[in-house]
Amino acid sequence: MAADGDWKLVINTPMGPQEAELSVKTKSGAAFDGVLDGQQGRHEFEGRIEGDTLSWQTEITTPMALTIDFTVTVDGDALSGSAQLGMFGAATVTGSRA
Repeated sequence: MAADGDWKLVINTPMGPQEAELSVKTKSGAAFDGVLDGQQGRHEFEGRIEGDTLSWQTEITTPMALTIDFTVTVDGDALSGSAQLGMFGAATVTGSRA
């Protein structure tokens, strides 16, 4: 898939923009392995692929325990979408190839 590789993300949270690095490696079928590195640490996860859309979930513990649900669409060397931040609502996500 065109999403394979490394990405630089900006997640526009209520606490301000958070930068992160995302690595994507597709597996067979509709799955991929991912790593998200950011201020809240390093998070390894498995995600799903539907067309040009990636979705995955990460659990952070700092500054508080929170499950974040990401859905982004890849368009060439850019991606955009949203992150559901539990009780804090949705945040926009943008990114570009690293």
